[in-house]
Amino acid sequence: MERKTSSISDQIKERLLNAKAKGDKPPHNGDTSRIVSTGSTLLDLAISGGRVRGGGVPGGILVEIFGPAGCGKTVMLCELAGAVQRQGGQVMFKDPEARLNKQFAQLFDMDVNEIDYSMPSTVPEVFAPIRKWQPEGEGVVHGIFADSLAALSTEWEMNDKDQYGMRRAKEFSEELRKTCRIITEKGFLLACSNQVRQNLDAGPYGQKFKSPGGEAIGFYASLRLRCGNPRKLKKTRKIAGKDVDRIYGVETEVEVYKSSVWEPYRTAPVYIIFDYGIDDIRANLQFVKTSRDEKVYVLGEEKLDKSIDKAIAIIEQDDRVDELREEVIELWQEIEEKFKTERRGKRIG
Repeated sequence: MERKTSSISDQIKERLLNAKAKGDKPPHNGDTSRIVSTGSTLLDLAISGGRVRGGGVPGGILVEIFGPAGCGKTVMLCELAGAVQRQGGQVMFKDPEARLNKQFAQLFDMDVNEIDYSMPSTVPEVFAPIRKWQPEGEGVVHGIFADSLAALSTEWEMNDKDQYGMRRAKEFSEELRKTCRIITEKGFLLACSNQVRQNLDAGPYGQKFKSPGGEAIGFYASLRLRCGNPRKLKKTRKIAGKDVDRIYGVETEVEVYKSSVWEPYRTAPVYIIFDYGIDDIRANLQFVKTSRDEKVYVLGEEKLDKSIDKAIAIIEQDDRVDELREEVIELWQEIEEKFKTERRGKRIG
């Protein structure tokens, strides 16, 4: 008797065969027809530069941004939220740490009067409203942002019934299981920040730190961005004949720690300036200078200046930000081509 192939297997096989016939790559996670920028060109490229020109974060996925204190996790969330609003999408902002204020939000073009804002205390208070959310507007990405997951508690913990903190991990697993399918179907972008804790079970070769909340967050996240330890950015000025230093921002290296969007383990430097946000021009000028092995900062064939601050001023005054971004994308693609390996596709069937 001939064995019948399951309908699910037939569907998968047909989908892959159709993709192969069209010359397409197998489907990845996320809807790249609707992309949101992180505010950093190099980070956008590290996330999905091989799938869509310029890269960025696609809708329909869960993103976790985790790292040590002061590395810029909240700034990255706000940059994404501001980008969603600029594209016409609606924003839901969950703020367990109660840190978002109007002045800070305005740095990222966020209109706090148009945000569905709340300060939840427990895990269900974050995820249950997402499943009922009905934002207006089609053809755009709507975003939900939570800052941060580590600040969330449970009803048991608040009533002193969970002495070992085991209930929180279970609630994350339950809520994410019910929520992730919905954000994929509706194309929502769910981005959450998370802290890190020392991993006492790491041993000599394991990961020294891990994000709290159990394993569910890491499993359900399609994209995990790990921020490294922040490095202080310092300026020195001559005042009354003496050198005076001021810290004006931080630099952190962001690693694509896990990705179902494109290739993982890419890294990108991110410069965060106080009272400004992510300084994309600074990172792009540095990338062009390093990639072309120049002694001064350049744009195209034009030499700008030896000073990064003066080069930034020239770019801004001449309104050449987009021109610089295009040069970075072209250079990045040239570098990627050098690592490209042609392989014959695997046989299907």
